[in-house]
Amino acid sequence: MDLFNVYPLWDIEPIEAKGCDIIAKDGQHYTDLYGGHAVISIGHSHPKYIEKISNQVSKLGFYSNAVQNSLQKELAKKLGEVCGYEDYHLFLCNSGAEANENALKVASFHTGKAKVLAFQKAFHGRTSGAVAATDNPKIQSPFNKGHNIVFVPLNDIQAVENELIKGDFCAVIIEGIQGVAGIYSPEVEFLKSLRALCDKYGVVLILDEIQSGYGRTGKFFAHQHADIQADIITTAKGMANGFPIGGVIISPKIKAEFGMLGTTFGGNHLACAAAIAVLDIIKSENLIENAKVIGDYLFEKLEGNRAISELRGKGLMIGMEIKPEFEGLRNRLLFEKHIFTGGAGKNVIRLLPPLCITKEIADQFIEAINELTK
Repeated sequence: MDLFNVYPLWDIEPIEAKGCDIIAKDGQHYTDLYGGHAVISIGHSHPKYIEKISNQVSKLGFYSNAVQNSLQKELAKKLGEVCGYEDYHLFLCNSGAEANENALKVASFHTGKAKVLAFQKAFHGRTSGAVAATDNPKIQSPFNKGHNIVFVPLNDIQAVENELIKGDFCAVIIEGIQGVAGIYSPEVEFLKSLRALCDKYGVVLILDEIQSGYGRTGKFFAHQHADIQADIITTAKGMANGFPIGGVIISPKIKAEFGMLGTTFGGNHLACAAAIAVLDIIKSENLIENAKVIGDYLFEKLEGNRAISELRGKGLMIGMEIKPEFEGLRNRLLFEKHIFTGGAGKNVIRLLPPLCITKEIADQFIEAINELTK
């Protein structure tokens, strides 16, 4: 049997990593400024993370959700305290797409309605409902297209109200910052107005913080820059530093019923141990503050680079719009300077480094990009 060939792959095989440093099979070192799609939040191979999951797997790695698991309760308590949603409730699953799938389902249960409002260029995952709410027909099969999704432009509040006034929507789903689209932020006033419209029309506001959450923007969730509360928040990527996990954070006004949601692997002992370690490290090492400080520094130093037509984002979620004549810059950073970055289409480089990135590593990147674009 061979692999189902759906990924275009670089001929690089990481075999070891620590902090922001990756070592490939051929011995080459790479600087990780992408964190495997914003997954690596606390840095690779953090010793406290290794200790926590090693101790847990030596005792019990998994049992079903038919029994008590105090690690789930510990995770929910710590997450509530750190993120500011202490009176909300947590449902644990295995991935961001699954988190969004469950969030949409909860909203539909709660309202009794089926239609969902999403935004142009959105990306919410690849499972059935999540990919239907993703504005990319190329990754939607005919099976996925049966969901009742309406797309409107980001930051167009009138377009939102023109739809919600019809009265048949269960939810609005929006990313804290659009990641795959190329790092586009909802405006503060737009989010405030969106919150008000969802209240006015009885619609559940879902904030997809899968890429933009877990401290990446300098606040725990990106929507908190607008000083609003969501009804449901989804999280995954930075949640357990690479161990598969997802979470749905649900308002107390939405009541749970037995059988409403379910999962085999979600919230297993090993995943919870990994996620607890991440929260402990984020708090003890002030990584949210570091994301803001180093993010601000990168924005300051990148401003004016001749290859960049626009800088977007917050904290350590940065999008660099590259001028057409510098289209190959991402590959040059990888193969000439040995720096991993992300992409979004042909002309956007995404920086999503581990939150433990230092000023020295930031300076190395600035020096590298300046050399390649001088």
